[in-house]
Amino acid sequence: MTVRELMEKTGFEPVWFEDDGKTAGAVFCGDLLSVVMSRCPENAAWVTVIGNKNAVAVAALTDAACVIIAEGFSFDEEAAAAARGKVTLLRSPLPVYETAAKIGSLL
Repeated sequence: MTVRELMEKTGFEPVWFEDDGKTAGAVFCGDLLSVVMSRCPENAAWVTVIGNKNAVAVAALTDAACVIIAEGFSFDEEAAAAARGKVTLLRSPLPVYETAAKIGSLL
């Protein structure tokens, strides 16, 4: 499923949409960046509560399809600026588990 389709079907709010045709083939949840760097699968929809530029850097490093910040948290301005040209950022009001389960039901 493309990130655009994922965004449209879940209703998650786009913070920055990078229309690069990426597809999400898995869901990954994690907030410890070193663990995400070593375990997040390529093309995963990464669900987290981390909204800073380091999360964007990790998403780019792991080639995540997108980053979804859950629990109603927000990305800071530096993260949104850093995402341009790199990765789609989405926002979910749902808890991490419910956000991931919603994505998982679509994959």
